[in-house]
Amino acid sequence: MHTMWKGSISFGLVNIPVKLFAATEDKDVKLRSLHKECRAPIKYEKKCTNCHEEVAPEDIVKGYEYVKGKYVVLTDVELKQLKEEQEEKSVEIVDFVQLKEIDPIYFNRSYFVGPGDNGTKAYTLLREALRKTEKIGIAHITIRSKKQLAILRVYENCILMESIHYPDEVRNSAHVPGVPEETDVNQKELQTAISLIDELTTSFAPEQYEDTYRIAVMDKIKEKIDQNEGVTPSAAAAPREDVIDLVSALQASIERTKTPKKQEAAKPKGAEDKKRKTSRKKASEAK
Repeated sequence: MHTMWKGSISFGLVNIPVKLFAATEDKDVKLRSLHKECRAPIKYEKKCTNCHEEVAPEDIVKGYEYVKGKYVVLTDVELKQLKEEQEEKSVEIVDFVQLKEIDPIYFNRSYFVGPGDNGTKAYTLLREALRKTEKIGIAHITIRSKKQLAILRVYENCILMESIHYPDEVRNSAHVPGVPEETDVNQKELQTAISLIDELTTSFAPEQYEDTYRIAVMDKIKEKIDQNEGVTPSAAAAPREDVIDLVSALQASIERTKTPKKQEAAKPKGAEDKKRKTSRKKASEAK
């Protein structure tokens, strides 16, 4: 596994060197957007919504829209300074709670926590203490310049860290439209629903669940490859502008390579005779 973060876990006076590893991965099938006619990938350009000019990376700044159409600009220097102030290479455990006290809506992303250099003994101690007490640690951590709330718990034989949302990041369920208030429920219907739930209740076995859509997409892709249905961008996909520019460049190069003799030869004969007569007249007057 690739180490994505190095630091330490601290609680009280205990400090444990650790490494973080991504515990999950995105398995979505990534599809490119192609031009229907010539099968070439679509390029998305960054253009200003005001002047409609294409904007270079060095001309882009960060801004926060505090009211509609008005922004506060934060410079790279300011953002770097704020990042340095917040960057901490430690997971600071501030509390220990029961896992059941945290609703799953707060969970965000999972990371495996492995021991760092000379941290095996302290790592094992924390893991066993969490296991025996059946508690989890609430901690603060900064990953990629973002300070996050997280929990530390035991998963199989490893310590697992899960970033969790701050309370103000979880929307109020009372704002969901159309949710009915508590009303009387037909007891017979309720009992039937409970019986159905009991009948379908089993132990959680994650390996029995699979992403059937992703599997179907990959099967279809393999089928098309096997049937030689792969496509490549057609020759017509080459931008015509590049061809025009190339012709112009070649023409300019030809003009530059013309010798002075050829240029002189290209001048009208009358103009050349006139030039000679002028030269002879000047020489005669000089004598």
